[in-house]
Amino acid sequence: MRILLVEDEEKLANAIKRALITQKYTVDVVYDGEQGLDLAIGEKYDVIILDVMLPKISGIEISKKVRNERIATPIIMLTALGQTKDKINGLDAGADDYLVKPFSFEELFARVRALLRRSSKNQENVLTIKDLTLDPVNFIVTRAGRTIQLSLKEFSILEYLMRYKNMTVTRDQIVQSVWNYDADILPTTTEVHIKHLRDKIDKPFDTQLIKTIRGFGYVILDN
Repeated sequence: MRILLVEDEEKLANAIKRALITQKYTVDVVYDGEQGLDLAIGEKYDVIILDVMLPKISGIEISKKVRNERIATPIIMLTALGQTKDKINGLDAGADDYLVKPFSFEELFARVRALLRRSSKNQENVLTIKDLTLDPVNFIVTRAGRTIQLSLKEFSILEYLMRYKNMTVTRDQIVQSVWNYDADILPTTTEVHIKHLRDKIDKPFDTQLIKTIRGFGYVILDN
């Protein structure tokens, strides 16, 4: 699961990022509205967290522009104002929820989980391919009834492959979906994570699910 956080208080933004990472989310952080809008429109996220008061472009304006682009990504507004009209303005601009500062990380986690559950109703809640299942909200993977422990990156790569089952996805597509937008990724990084993933979900079993399409990328076939 990938989250965009747009918050101009750098100390707070970095603390929120660290907290979200402990919950196994991949988090991109920017500190002004202009960068936030570029990423919100140009990249794919599962949740966007926006401060209302931002340099250059406000969180309210970002939300409006995102919705005008017909992007349905759930949005949580962060505000220090707490007045009813400010909450209404945020919701009217397209936000799905709001948090008034200061807030606890546990409350933020709960709001994020609630939005992910809500948005998952428009997708498959638990992904299943043959005897392999992946629960994207509770971070659980099983195969043939056996629970498999994956790292954050392994889980994210597997989720991406399963959502695009029967379609060959390139290494670049995996990197763009799984890593932070500014991450410095070596050419072999994806291959290393795919190998570790295969060791866990393919090697102990008779049927191999992850296929390499030489010169293109990888695919999981559901047939």
